[in-house]
Amino acid sequence: MTRFLLPLLALAFVSTGCMSSASMQADAAMPGASASTGVMVGGAMMLPTQTLVENASGASTLTTLVQAVQAAELVATLNGDGPFTVFAPTNDAFESVPASTLQSLLQPENQAQLQAVLTYHVVAGRLSAAELRDGQRLTTVNGETLMVTKANGRVMVGNANGMATVTQADVYASNGVAHVIDAVLLP
Repeated sequence: MTRFLLPLLALAFVSTGCMSSASMQADAAMPGASASTGVMVGGAMMLPTQTLVENASGASTLTTLVQAVQAAELVATLNGDGPFTVFAPTNDAFESVPASTLQSLLQPENQAQLQAVLTYHVVAGRLSAAELRDGQRLTTVNGETLMVTKANGRVMVGNANGMATVTQADVYASNGVAHVIDAVLLP
């Protein structure tokens, strides 16, 4: 596993944009707004009546994540009851990973390594952006810890290996909530 993940540790993640302070404050003021009406992600409406995977499958900006979830055989889990909070890296975030490393992780023989990386992006429970607190430690499904940082109207999650910024918060689904992020996180 180390041989494949070490190159990832050296990455400088590319930011794909940040959620504005006004948008974050609006979400905090009206946390149920997107929960009842849905939001657009990657050109598709994310509906609160669909599962996390069903929603992600429609977003043009999350196709690499969906491919990785399929390769890791996590579709059934993430279509399950949950609830889950998923920090969902965009295609641009995955492009920051060396192509050879990503292709290696997508190979069947490396499924356990891919599962470890992907489940590091998932927390049990449904946590809105307003519920995430600065300095909060989140235990991920793979047992590792993510640290939450809130500053200047931005929500960030990560650890000593790197941080990701939430670029779109509170994408509600029937079995949880997703927060779109601009980097792939490593345990």
